[in-house]
Amino acid sequence: MLAICGGTVHTVANGTLKGATVLLDQNKIIAVGNHISIPDAAERYDATGKFVLPGLIDCHTHLGIAEEAVGTAHIDKNEVNDPVCPHLRALDGINPEDEGLEDAVSGGVTTIIVTPGSENVIGGQSIAIKTRGKIIDEMVLRQPAGIKMAFGENPIKMYSAKNKPPSTRMTIAGMIRENLIAAQEYSKKLPNAARDLRLEALSKLLAGEVPLRAHAHAADDIMTAIRIAEEFNLQLTLEHATSGHKVAEAIAARGIPAAVGPSITARVKVELKDRTYRTPAILHAAGVKVALITDHPFLPINCLRLEAALAIREGLPREAALRAITLHAAEIIGVDDRVGSIEPGKDADLAIFSGDPFDIASEVVNVYINGTAIYNR
Repeated sequence: MLAICGGTVHTVANGTLKGATVLLDQNKIIAVGNHISIPDAAERYDATGKFVLPGLIDCHTHLGIAEEAVGTAHIDKNEVNDPVCPHLRALDGINPEDEGLEDAVSGGVTTIIVTPGSENVIGGQSIAIKTRGKIIDEMVLRQPAGIKMAFGENPIKMYSAKNKPPSTRMTIAGMIRENLIAAQEYSKKLPNAARDLRLEALSKLLAGEVPLRAHAHAADDIMTAIRIAEEFNLQLTLEHATSGHKVAEAIAARGIPAAVGPSITARVKVELKDRTYRTPAILHAAGVKVALITDHPFLPINCLRLEAALAIREGLPREAALRAITLHAAEIIGVDDRVGSIEPGKDADLAIFSGDPFDIASEVVNVYINGTAIYNR
C-alpha cells in the first residue's frame, strides 16, 4: 500500500485538491482526499509542492509499429499493397521494446492508442494499451479499440503511384461504402456464412462494438466521414481534425468527438494549410469533446502536454486542456472506467510533476502504472 501525501491533486473528475492524499493498494486507487486515514503499514511518498495527475493519455499514436531508430526493420503501420485491410491488427505489429514507449513514460503518458497508418483507405484495427510491459498482450486495455479509415490525400498519393485505386476522394468514399455494404450482407448470413476476417471486422463496426476512427484533416474530408458514419449508423471519432474549426458547429451538433493534432507541425501538405493552435479552443467552445494527440512519431509523445499548453495559450480553458489529455481521451478510447481520472476503483496510473504540468519547465518526477513505480527522474 502506498500513500502519496501533501501534493496538489488534479482528480480531473472531482476538481483539484491541495495538500491531499492519494492511497493506492495493489493496482488500484482506493481513496483520495484531504482527510484520509492512512494505515500504519502504508509506504508514504511526500508530494508536498508537487502536482499529482492521472497518467496522461494519447489517443492517436503509432508507437511500436513505427519504431524509432531502426530504419525500415520495424515500420509496420501500413500494408502498402492493399488499400482495404480491416482485418489487420496493430496488436500483431507492436514491438514493446520501442524506445518511444520509454519517452511516453518519461513524459507522464501511461495509456495510448496505437493505430495503423493512413496510407490505406481502411488501415486496420487500433488498440489501447498501457505504456509499460514486456509482452504486448499483457499491456492491452481494449482490443480492438476502433477501425482506422483514411480520408483525403494520403491513400490517393500511395495508390495513384501504383496505378491502383483510389485516385480521388470520391473513390475513397465509394470503396468504404462497398465494403460496409458487403459486411452488412455478410452479417445477415451469420452464423452460416463462411468466415471472412475482413467482413467480420467491419461487422463489429456496423454493430457498434467498435468506433470508426477517421483520419480526416480537411473540412470536406471531415464532412465525408460524418456523412458515411450517418449512412451506416457508425460510432465516429475524428482523428486530426486540422480544419475542424471550420465545421465546428456541424461536428458539435452530431455529438462527435475530435482527437486534434498534432498542431506542432509545419504545413508539409495541403491538408495542413489551415493548421492553427486555436482549433481545440474553437471546437471546445462549440461543444465538441476534444482530446489532444501527438501522432507519435510525427511529434514525439513526450510533447503531449506541450500541445495542451499551446492550446491553453490560444484560448482552450485549462480544465478542458487537462481533460483533453486525460479523461476526455479515455472516454474517446472507451476506457474511462479504468483510467483518465484519480478516483477510487480506477487503475493506479499516476504522473507526478515538479510544478504546474502546463509549464514546460516542470519535470515529470515519478510515474506509476498499475500501482507500480516505473519512472523516477
